[in-house]
Amino acid sequence: MADQPETVGFIGYGAMALLMATHIREAGYRTIAYTPSAKGAQAADGSAMLPSPRALAEASDIVLVSVPNDSALSASAYGEDGFLLGLKPGGLVINTSSVSPDASRRLAEAGAGRQLGVLDAPVSGSTPEAKAGELVVLVGGEAADLARAKPILDAIGRKTVHVGPSGHGSTIKLVVNGIMVSSMAVIAEAVSYGVAAGLDRDALLQTLDGVAVISPHHKRKLAAAGSGDIAPQFPAWLAHKDLGLLLADAAAHGVPVPTAAAATQLMSLTTRTNGKNDYSAVLPVAETLGGG
Repeated sequence: MADQPETVGFIGYGAMALLMATHIREAGYRTIAYTPSAKGAQAADGSAMLPSPRALAEASDIVLVSVPNDSALSASAYGEDGFLLGLKPGGLVINTSSVSPDASRRLAEAGAGRQLGVLDAPVSGSTPEAKAGELVVLVGGEAADLARAKPILDAIGRKTVHVGPSGHGSTIKLVVNGIMVSSMAVIAEAVSYGVAAGLDRDALLQTLDGVAVISPHHKRKLAAAGSGDIAPQFPAWLAHKDLGLLLADAAAHGVPVPTAAAATQLMSLTTRTNGKNDYSAVLPVAETLGGG
């Protein structure tokens, strides 16, 4: 009898996870899922929905976690219904969530105590990259665990970078998102200034689209937000959360990050008014503040 495909169990099955699961199935795996908001026995893509993180882990060879924050990770991992108690020794956890480095290290330590491999493997990219299978995966953890995870990571991404031990994947994710979100805030403020100073808005946006100082990512965001399209690819509340994690971990290391701190204030307002919209909603927010 042919070998049965390994089962990848998803903890959290939102937009990003659904797209990743499609590529993982195409790579030959079976997928199942758990999410607290599940309303039936099957997900939209036909994956079976399990009633608890532990039940999902008991039916899985590998658990892939895609949750929004530290508290959601803790709620799914620990306790009698947590996935750590469900996975058999030798199982593997791939945590793609953007969480604090401390949360990632704690999970790795708890997994090691149960003879489980644990990787913090947050991804750079949002729904368009996930749909295309072109995410960049930022991995912290043991090389042997990464070798086992590689076929899955290759299925969801165009590049995997092993940056060091447990927690380092989460750390570099905060570096990446800190640059991305803070840069967007600066661009939004500059546009607000330019318009208030009398520049034609369309001419200003076209000029910024043609200069090298704006990254391709931010050019796409600027073009979309400039035309009023702030449909969520990376929601503002998640961007704000990641900046908060960066500020907290930088403080723990005694590192000043004043630019990120200032960007966090603008993202706080954006989250209050546009939390479910894309983080590029910081552009209309800044323009409103500037009197536009």
